[in-house]
Amino acid sequence: MRRGIAATALVASFALAATACGGSDSGDKADGPVTITWWDTSNATNEAPTYQALIKDFEAANKNIKVKYVNVQFDQAQNKFDTAAGASGAPDVLRSEVGWTPAFAKKGYFLPLDGTEALADQAKFKPNLIEQAKYDGKTYGVPLVTDTLALVYNKQLFQKAGVEAPKTWDDLKKAAATIKDKTGVDGYWGSTQAYYAQTFLYGEGTDTVDAAAKKITVNSAAAKKGYGTWLSLFSGKGLHKADTTADAYAHIQDAFVNGKVAAIIQGPWEITNFYKGSAFTDKANLGITTVPAGSTGKAGAPTGGHNLSVYAGSDSAHQKAALKFVNFMTSAKSQSTIALKNSTLPTRDDAYTDQVKADPGIAGYGTVLAAAQPRPALPEYSSLWGPLDIELPKVAGGKESLDKGLSNAETAIAKLVPDFSK
Repeated sequence: MRRGIAATALVASFALAATACGGSDSGDKADGPVTITWWDTSNATNEAPTYQALIKDFEAANKNIKVKYVNVQFDQAQNKFDTAAGASGAPDVLRSEVGWTPAFAKKGYFLPLDGTEALADQAKFKPNLIEQAKYDGKTYGVPLVTDTLALVYNKQLFQKAGVEAPKTWDDLKKAAATIKDKTGVDGYWGSTQAYYAQTFLYGEGTDTVDAAAKKITVNSAAAKKGYGTWLSLFSGKGLHKADTTADAYAHIQDAFVNGKVAAIIQGPWEITNFYKGSAFTDKANLGITTVPAGSTGKAGAPTGGHNLSVYAGSDSAHQKAALKFVNFMTSAKSQSTIALKNSTLPTRDDAYTDQVKADPGIAGYGTVLAAAQPRPALPEYSSLWGPLDIELPKVAGGKESLDKGLSNAETAIAKLVPDFSK
């Protein structure tokens, strides 16, 4: 998964001096413009050029501010920022994954944004996304883009097999078998990553933890049922076996965009890459629907996305410039531009112009957002997927039982939230 990898699965990097800014060592001249540093974690090829172009527009409108743009790999950014902020050398602005925001706020690394220029348009943003940017009653990020997971499918292969988009996991199994019979192509290829498996927990009305009750639920009966369904989708006619290699994400994505598998679960950050594949030269061939429901009849996936957050360790001049920059980048005009160029989902209703809504990918994912489940206000929540990212591939690869994998994950999670009961 590109936009929800847990911090525990990442390798920290200490080569920060060349890219970090902060307020203590900016290199600004006393009579010159303020230079702020922005760490952007978007895809360097597909998304970053749009952000870089917007920076030029911002600088043209604000002659007294310069923006030093640094693209940081998403799967390294959380640990890099953690290290830099702890040494008072972090960038002035971070494109923070929604799960990182409360964790960094708890450490005091982010500036509260309530009442600042950055949140001047707060009422325009989707309320649930503002809530997800809060920690302990204060707001520490301005929503830039949002996302969730959907079942994406090849309409031509589904039509050739005479099947419809599945409503339940049992429907998906039946459809996969029929697609295999009628087309020779596997009907579905699932991921072993914890973020993608989360949808199966929601389908059973449970989660990794019950934050309100301070209870670890990853090894509960409901969770076992959800993960049991997840595991069952790696074997059977038309169901691709589990890929537990380091390149699994790329393998699954490549197979789907080139018509070698009929359906996968994926997020809108891959829309532009879908369209580059041979199966989707006709954009209308891309089907997007809510992930299938579990035995409870519930269906949904985690609410993801990214906020722009301001480093609390910068001096007042850099913070003021950073707040103005955040306001500009999250404006309706900027978000519409980002959506049209990158096919990502805006976080404010006034950015959904007719032109934006005409993008079939955005329109499709827009219909599944209603089923997206916000993450609980728990700073450690995103890190809880780390133990599962270790155990689930072993389970899917047949190296350990589901019971053993979930027991191991439960033990590891208990160390991350020591005040939670089992």
